[in-house]
Amino acid sequence: MGYSLRRLARARTGLLVAPLTVAALLVGVPAAGASPAKPASGAAPGAAQQRLAAISGKVDALIGKMTLAEKFGQLEMSGPSGANGTPGQTLLDEVRNGQVGSVLDLVGVANINQVQQAALQSRLHIPVIFSLDVIHGYKTIFPVPIAEASSWDPAAVQNDEAISADEATADGIKWTFNPMVDISRDPRWGRVVEGAGEDPFLGSAIAAAKVRGYQGSDFSALDKMAATVKHFAGYGAPVAGREYNTVDMSEQQLRNDYLPPYKAAVDAGAATVMSAFNSLNGVPASANPYLLSTILRKEWGFGGTVVSDYQAIQELIDFGFATNGADAARLALTAGVDIEMGVQVPSQFATYPAFGPDLVRSGQVSLATINNDVRHVLTLKYLAGMFDHPLTDPARVQHEELTPAHLAAARTMAARSMVLLNNRNNALPLSTGASSVAVVGPLANDPADQLGPDVPIGYSIDQGKVVSVLDGIKAAVPGATVNYAQGCDTSCTSTDGFGAAVSAAKAAAVTVVVVGEPAADSGEASSRSDISLPGQQLALVQAVAATGKPYVVVLMNGRPLTISWLADNAPALLESWFPGTEGGNAVADVLFGKVNPGGKLPMSFPRNVGQIPISYNELPTGRPYDPNNKYTSKYLDVANTPQYPFGYGLSYTTFALSNLHVSSGSIPASGTVTVTADITNTGTTTGDDVAQLYVHESGTSILQPVRRLEGFQRVTLKPGQAQTVTFKLGSASLGFYNNQGQFAVEPGPFDVYVGDSSVGGLHSQFTVH
Repeated sequence: MGYSLRRLARARTGLLVAPLTVAALLVGVPAAGASPAKPASGAAPGAAQQRLAAISGKVDALIGKMTLAEKFGQLEMSGPSGANGTPGQTLLDEVRNGQVGSVLDLVGVANINQVQQAALQSRLHIPVIFSLDVIHGYKTIFPVPIAEASSWDPAAVQNDEAISADEATADGIKWTFNPMVDISRDPRWGRVVEGAGEDPFLGSAIAAAKVRGYQGSDFSALDKMAATVKHFAGYGAPVAGREYNTVDMSEQQLRNDYLPPYKAAVDAGAATVMSAFNSLNGVPASANPYLLSTILRKEWGFGGTVVSDYQAIQELIDFGFATNGADAARLALTAGVDIEMGVQVPSQFATYPAFGPDLVRSGQVSLATINNDVRHVLTLKYLAGMFDHPLTDPARVQHEELTPAHLAAARTMAARSMVLLNNRNNALPLSTGASSVAVVGPLANDPADQLGPDVPIGYSIDQGKVVSVLDGIKAAVPGATVNYAQGCDTSCTSTDGFGAAVSAAKAAAVTVVVVGEPAADSGEASSRSDISLPGQQLALVQAVAATGKPYVVVLMNGRPLTISWLADNAPALLESWFPGTEGGNAVADVLFGKVNPGGKLPMSFPRNVGQIPISYNELPTGRPYDPNNKYTSKYLDVANTPQYPFGYGLSYTTFALSNLHVSSGSIPASGTVTVTADITNTGTTTGDDVAQLYVHESGTSILQPVRRLEGFQRVTLKPGQAQTVTFKLGSASLGFYNNQGQFAVEPGPFDVYVGDSSVGGLHSQFTVH
């Protein structure tokens, strides 16, 4: 069955059925200012509840022994202070004195064990927990998250994160600041590379899969780690796509479009939530009780730990929201931030230890609030197994990092994530019998940029065994002459190397041109106002095209780009994103037909930046587009449609959808309707397609998107093979939030579409009465 009933994130406000995992026990930890959360319906009443009760007793006993300063120590996160990433004496003294409860950005099992041994010498022997941005791999680097989402395969994504957790925990890291689940419709924003694109349904499925991959059913297991859903909330919608900029949106847009993936991650058992850098509707997220208390704690029943983003509490002063450090600490503590992510020397820069005790003594922050924050932190440590297994066996590293199985998984996922955008006259796949191949372009032999942004601190390219596209092609066609010419570097400000590239293309039977962005152009603090190919990279492609010899283009990038010339002219265009450690082999697998591409876009590609923000699920207007009527909603100089729409992707074979069937023409608001369709491989090659279900309701109290994804299923079919895909739509899929934050299923007619992109497809209807 496709992803439809798993629509956790659009469910009615309140607690839902939680996964039967230890992580779900976090729901039982009461939030500040809230009544203890009721156990989720279906939660195991036996061993799981007994374990929670035992943990609660231990936590209460520890809190009873702690001084106020020690309590604030648990709420402070610090990092290494030594040279070359070593712990440093400052950090060792902090943890030994109980001034720090968690550590970020420290890697290497020897370093981590050294700090943990110091923590175990503290008065109460409370271990610290070690955290890191493990975003798309630790030693084995997988494709970047936007690429993972392009697979439309949550099970594969879950496997990626399980491997990442295995490798990171071998070094002693038990807490990752991932998944980033921020929805974004603006590719100028650099952090689209870390998310799942523009759609809340796909984003929710990917978010839940990542949490399950990192945490498993019990993240106290040695090879599992606590996950963090971030950045709460709305961080992906900054004005003008400019990093850290303000976010302002209606209540219905927040709840219908932006909150669902966070909710899905929480429902999947996410242990922690990170507050965002941005302000939302005029209130900074790290001082926003509506987000952190009303929605997260009270409505969703989240009982885990909330951590700020890096120095976000101090930045409340820069916002002008807090008047000084004490005011910033007060605002964050009372809003619901448990842990302050500070810097190397908390006594100088962090607000909680500096001002927190006096805030409690003066009555500006209650001791009950601090005790509850500490309870969240200590419970996290117990659930992560830090008290039972504080030290990590150094022998794990050699057995659990960069293993052949992990590298094979990275290669499979990279190929599974690639999206074929153009393939005129079957330019791809290339023949493995080609006598000669020219490999051209700034990213053809660039292992560092191929990995993309957000590679873990301390990662070594030499250690990482990165396979470039050039190396992958050489391995794929060992009998061919393979000549390489870079042409230019990724900035491509000089054309001096174009001559060599053109000569290589002229001498070869076919040329593979690999262009795109350097990794530094994507990720945090990497917004771009121009999202075309950097420098003269397009001119390099055009110079190769001018030879008249066959060529194909591979893109390597972290966001949708404006590539109208390539879209109109390139014989074949393969979106590989930043494909990771095994990316070169995976690109070659697709280019030479060992793998038939089946990825689909999780984000629309605009024709130019003037269309941004752009997404398929826009609201209708009173003057819909009419090419023959100037006074309709359109541009004078460009079509409304994207260059490539959400859900789009080609294959080396062809598919046909037929026999759309809706089980009932009319259902009650509490009812369920089943939608089925047949998908057939009508070509000559085994391949994958993604059946996608969209709905639209008319006559509602507020406008509904022209289409809204509510189900998908990736299928593999042999030539001539057919399969029936089945989707079930219930109230969680058919309702929406109004501007009062209330969820409702309203009566009215529904259009149903089943296709393999957000455009076109089979159509039917039913009514909710």
